[in-house]
Amino acid sequence: MLSIGLDHAVVEVGGVGFAVQATPATLAALRRGEEAALATALVVREDSLTLFGFADAEARELFGLLQTVSGIGPRIALATLAVLEPDELRAALAEGNITALTRVPGIGRKGAERLVVELRDKVGRLAAAPAAAQGSGQVRAQVAEALLGLGFPAKQAEQAVDAVLAEDGALSTSEALRRALAALGRKR
Repeated sequence: MLSIGLDHAVVEVGGVGFAVQATPATLAALRRGEEAALATALVVREDSLTLFGFADAEARELFGLLQTVSGIGPRIALATLAVLEPDELRAALAEGNITALTRVPGIGRKGAERLVVELRDKVGRLAAAPAAAQGSGQVRAQVAEALLGLGFPAKQAEQAVDAVLAEDGALSTSEALRRALAALGRKR
C-alpha cells in the first residue's frame, strides 16, 4: 500500500501505483507499507477506467450483481456495500426489507423496491452456493432446490428447510425433504 485515503487506496503493482476505490471497512483493514490482497473489479467507461477493491470475492460478486439493476452504477453499488455487509444485504433483498435498503445514500423507496424485485431470487442462489460446500449445507441446498422445482417460492422453501435442519441437522436429504414438505403443507 502506498497510501490510503477516505474513499480509495493507492496500491503498487509491479512498480505502478493504482488507485482502488473501496468501502471504509475495506480501507480500515489496510496498512500503509504492508502487502494486501484485494478482490478487484475494473469498471470501463469511455472516458475512464476505475478499479474497485473488496475484502473478499463475495463482496465483489454482490458489487457486480447490484450493477445489473437499472439505475444502479458502480458508485451506488459501492455505497450499498459500505452501508450493508454482504450478509445484511442478502437478507434485506431476500426479505424485501425496503427500510434497510433506503439507508444507502442514493437509493430511494422506488430504487429499493426495484432492487428487491430484480435481485431477490439471484441472491438466494448466491447464498446457497457456499452452503453447498458443507455437509448439512449440501442437504439444505438439495432440499431447497427440490422445493423450488415443486413450485414453492424461494424464501418459503429456504425457511422451511432451515426450520427442519434446525430441529435435526443430521437428517438425510430425503428425510429433510419429507419434513419440509410436511411443514409447508401445514402452512397452506
